[in-house]
Amino acid sequence: MSAKNLTFLLPLLALSAPGAMAQGVGGMDSLYVLKDAETRSISPENFTGEKGKGGMATLEEGTAAKAARELGQGWKVNPYIHIEPGQTFTLGEIQGSGVINHIWMTPVGDYRLMILRFYWDGEEQPSVEVPAGDFFTAGWGMGNEPRVTSQAMCVNPRSGLNSYWQMPFRKSCRITMENLAEKRATIYYQIDYSLEAVPESAAYFHAQFRRVNPLPYKDVYTILDGVKGTGMYVGTYLAHGANSDGWWGEGEIKFYMDGDTDFPTICGTGEEDYFCGSYGYNERKEHGKWVYDNFTSPYTGFHHIPYKGEQRRFGQYRWHITDPVRFKSDLRVTIQSIGWQSEGRYLPLQDDQASVAYWYQTEPHAPFPALPEKDKLVIKD
Repeated sequence: MSAKNLTFLLPLLALSAPGAMAQGVGGMDSLYVLKDAETRSISPENFTGEKGKGGMATLEEGTAAKAARELGQGWKVNPYIHIEPGQTFTLGEIQGSGVINHIWMTPVGDYRLMILRFYWDGEEQPSVEVPAGDFFTAGWGMGNEPRVTSQAMCVNPRSGLNSYWQMPFRKSCRITMENLAEKRATIYYQIDYSLEAVPESAAYFHAQFRRVNPLPYKDVYTILDGVKGTGMYVGTYLAHGANSDGWWGEGEIKFYMDGDTDFPTICGTGEEDYFCGSYGYNERKEHGKWVYDNFTSPYTGFHHIPYKGEQRRFGQYRWHITDPVRFKSDLRVTIQSIGWQSEGRYLPLQDDQASVAYWYQTEPHAPFPALPEKDKLVIKD
């Protein structure tokens, strides 16, 4: 075996070492291993990510030309982009083989109407199609961002949205954002990636958004359906809006895989249980209002949005990083919406459910269902 091939295999071999399951690919246990890769970064200061091509915008073309007018080229001349109403902007396009390692973004606009799409290897249908806020676990919009400190996503003050999902591609990658709003959107962003060979066993990253408001009586909310292929389910984000008083999180999550029909292979015991909380996140009433204990951890988290109206609003994430749900041919994921009524009986709820499912799979993937219409995407106070 050549030294070059051995260098490429070392990070993969490290996975068999003690503690590798906890660290995973790219953990600190492999930082010291030399790798045949080249680091690149796309931003408004270097749209192509080319080596030695950053910070070249001139005052004639830069979005921040007024601020840099006394300093000139190289002095933060083009740090953001605008997307006009109804327009789609290509945030980044990469040719060759590589891996997206990190995405930072701070959008200004209606998060639900700023649609992120990722295309791998020249595909016509996106493998990721999600409103920007929900993708980064900030589904309740600008000004309502949580504080999230997790392995896969971080949301930092005030609106520092970060993704650390590893996203491999073999031929090309294209990332776009569509502005469905009636006002111009502004985006600061950076896409950090490496040009490198991708192992034959690597699957492609996917993420899909769904929303139903209100959920019809006795209907079960579908997080993901129609997946065909082999892969692993790695995460759920759920923006849950309680449309009535009382506890709202008794519903069970279910994973139907590899031919399951009426009954799933995995069946949880309750919504807050799936997101690794318990007993209603310590739900209680103080001064006539429901309050909860927020938390954020490497793999799970919960936050309650401060009251703005009658609807109580929550965000929950669960990353299956150490416990991916592996499937060989197909996958469907659902969650019930259940509360309590008199005499200790369950109450089917008609709540606002919006979710993002994150998974890896072989390509080609099944077409995604159409996004909800614009008026069914927006959050109304």
